Amino acid sequence: MLRAKNELLAALAAELEILSPGAGAKAAFESPKVAAHGDFACTAAMQLARPLERNPRELAESLRSALRGRPAFQRWVSDIDVAGPGFINIRLLPAARQEVVREVLAAGARYGCAPENGRQVLVEFVSANPTGPLHVGHGRQAALGDAISNLFATQGWKVHREFYYNDAGVQIETLTHSTRLRAKGFKPGDACWPTDPGDPASKAFYNGDYIQDIANDFRARKTVRADDREFTASGDVDDPEAIRQFAVAYLRNEQDKDLQAFHLRFDAYFLESSLYTGGHVEATVRRLVANGKTYARDGALWLRSTDYGDDKDRVMRKQDGTYTYFVSDVAYHIDKWERGYAKVVNIQGMDHHGTVARVRAGLQAAGAGIPQGYPDYVLHTMVRVLRGGAEVKISKRAGSYVTLRDLIEWTSKDAVRFLLLSRKPDTEYSFDVDLAVAQNNDNPVYYVQYAHARIRSVLRTWQESLAQPGDDAAATLRDADLSSLEAPQAQALMLHLAKYPEMLVAATEGTAPHDVAFYLRDLAASYHSYYDAQRILVDDETVKRARLALVAATAQVLHNGLAVLGVSAPDRM
Repeated sequence: MLRAKNELLAALAAELEILSPGAGAKAAFESPKVAAHGDFACTAAMQLARPLERNPRELAESLRSALRGRPAFQRWVSDIDVAGPGFINIRLLPAARQEVVREVLAAGARYGCAPENGRQVLVEFVSANPTGPLHVGHGRQAALGDAISNLFATQGWKVHREFYYNDAGVQIETLTHSTRLRAKGFKPGDACWPTDPGDPASKAFYNGDYIQDIANDFRARKTVRADDREFTASGDVDDPEAIRQFAVAYLRNEQDKDLQAFHLRFDAYFLESSLYTGGHVEATVRRLVANGKTYARDGALWLRSTDYGDDKDRVMRKQDGTYTYFVSDVAYHIDKWERGYAKVVNIQGMDHHGTVARVRAGLQAAGAGIPQGYPDYVLHTMVRVLRGGAEVKISKRAGSYVTLRDLIEWTSKDAVRFLLLSRKPDTEYSFDVDLAVAQNNDNPVYYVQYAHARIRSVLRTWQESLAQPGDDAAATLRDADLSSLEAPQAQALMLHLAKYPEMLVAATEGTAPHDVAFYLRDLAASYHSYYDAQRILVDDETVKRARLALVAATAQVLHNGLAVLGVSAPDRM
């Protein structure tokens, strides 16, 4: 069907160019809002009517007559209607829809993918502080970042996945302080361990049981290894620097386990501390000062961020001489730009909303040639976890929240990924553990995976029945006569298959992996309807192979779409 669509678009462009030079470049088809109106809709007549000073309805009639004379329309189109003020509705011949089956089977895992475009994108996600296990919010971010990376890859981008570690600043001092107290034998509730929420000092303590685990291993002089570091504990509770390095390495190892359980990989781990040790933060501040974008007040250094749309100016360097977080963020994004990443997408929690304006303001003030609106942000809400109809708020390991690994252990990697991607990132979401493990149609991941497994079962049964085990089953289906695929359910299923490539394009442009989840549910529903309406393994060999080719193509697209989400496509369930 892609071939048919491309040939029809070329014919439409040629006719539009005759009507109005330059209009051919804007030739496009839309999907009719009502399926019964046809397969494609064209609004070109209404768009050109005013500049050509013609009645849109009459222009549409004229364009319809011209299109009917084009070979591509004669080959692929059964009817062209003009509706309303000038809509042109195009209905395809069954053969045009059937072409998509051959296209899917020929392309396989590459169906819907574009060739390499020579462009690169950096996607930064998870980026959790190394101060505790990854929580469910990190899980949503991990699923989003990985799926968005996969989407860009389908469209020919070279994707760089990066994890930014905030291994400098107050939170690391908090981690060190808490671990040291635990190593000395103190615990939450002791006199030296503030618990009053109104006391600012209380914020300087982490209370989770995992802090005791770190302290115990530090005293035992254990060695911990993570993707980017290794450290052996000295056991000296009076050596804060040794405690800091061990605690960070310990939690990096813990987070690695979370990421591995989620089947997640990164191309690079970028350390916030490197921005300080490498002089990037100081260089950025000098740059902003030299550009006249800063001023001193109350012993602090401020950025004139209101000059760039921020709601207020921001402190860069505090009275005690330390820098605020957004300064290192600005330095980090200058580094991204200088590494050659003109396209950057950051996946962050909704609590980082205020960061967007100040980072962009800092980048503009730095005068580094970075365009406005850089970088792109995808902000997500947190996730509530329900189990047995009640909200689960606490993990024994983390102490105050449900961890990502908890959720995976309760359900599965596939369920967590699919369900966390089944809503727009900025919408509230409640993850229902009971739904995630249910084996029924109410569970969307089960519903989609079951469609794939159901098809694979049918294909196995057919392949086992072949007279010669060495028969090339795939080639047999690629060469099948598809003319019998004319039933309404078959036609609807083929239309769904044909929409997959354009869905990927739109999902990539909108950084919207939930579009893939929606599409897969619709495709699975279309397949289940087809399966219920028509038996596949019939006696007529020609009809059987046509139907097998259709369902094999459907399984391929289900597999491809699930892969974008990082979800498996099981052959058996």
